[in-house]
Amino acid sequence: MADLYKYIGKQVLFTLDPEQAHKASILALRMGMHPKFEAAVNPRLSVKVAGIDFPNPLGMAAGYDKNGEVPQALLQLGFGHTEVGTVTPKSQLGNPKPRIFRLLEDEGVINRLGFNSGGHAVAKANLLKLSNFKGVVGINLGANKTSEDFAADYVTGIHEFAELATYFTVNISSPNTPGLRALQGADPLTDLLHRVSDARAEQHERLGRKVPLFLKIAPDLDDSELDDIAKAIGNSDFDALIVSNTTLSRAGLQSPVKEEVGGLSGKPLFEPSTVILAKMRQRLGTLLPLVGVGGVHSADTAFSKLEAGASLVQLYSGMVYEGPGLPGNILRGLVKRLEQEGLEHISQITGRAADDWAKGKF
Repeated sequence: MADLYKYIGKQVLFTLDPEQAHKASILALRMGMHPKFEAAVNPRLSVKVAGIDFPNPLGMAAGYDKNGEVPQALLQLGFGHTEVGTVTPKSQLGNPKPRIFRLLEDEGVINRLGFNSGGHAVAKANLLKLSNFKGVVGINLGANKTSEDFAADYVTGIHEFAELATYFTVNISSPNTPGLRALQGADPLTDLLHRVSDARAEQHERLGRKVPLFLKIAPDLDDSELDDIAKAIGNSDFDALIVSNTTLSRAGLQSPVKEEVGGLSGKPLFEPSTVILAKMRQRLGTLLPLVGVGGVHSADTAFSKLEAGASLVQLYSGMVYEGPGLPGNILRGLVKRLEQEGLEHISQITGRAADDWAKGKF
């Protein structure tokens, strides 16, 4: 079934508007019309990050299952974890359509969705239906466009989903909500981290369980901004850093729709996001685990993210072009690479090429 996607399924879906194709793929997952990768648990690939046992390092990034409709199906594809959201407190339609564009020549995607979300209530209702389901499901939190206090929206999300989330991601790096990326500045970020941490502490006292906190940053940051983020998160009690969200850069693109406004993901994001990942590895060392996101579309690109400093890897846009068999192909490829190098465990490669990637030597 997985191979049929590249020969038939993709051709059919690519005749549809990207948002309609996305809805069709969600429907297919809900109906069980997807391959199941039975070897998702392999001791050589299992990793422990922020106190969480991940069966493998590969995850579905936020943006696909925005309202928590299909986490179980995504894990059945082979993903070791999946991230629901981005979820905002109130429902919002997002930006006007069209707002997703396929860059076929570059195998990329530009989106300016603007945190379209059913809101906390819809996502929570969907997740509550899976009360007997076991798996690593993170909740990616965002802020409403009209909010007068972005940080308060993240605090609200912590209180709303503390009983359901395996971990939280605080997403301050979308380019499609005006003013949001300003939270990556030194002072706003320090304030945000403290407020979110305090909310987590309240829920820890109430539930007896401390839900890990991840922070997701943008790739469009200079060295001084990376220094500020490293200092702020290093002084916080956050548990991991996700690098990175989509980029505003259009360097090297060939597609006729390359000038569309929005965040770019897919293959063109791989190299710049991996450089930023490596630079954060240099700054944080082993103080904080990193999650590498951006342009992952094969076992080799996933392997490179790990070498650059990631303990976990996420993807989304790669599925648009490679189909539902991609997670299984990546996991098989990672095991093959370990065997070729005579390595026992995937953790042995984390960060070993960070210095080269940070210098652009790849």
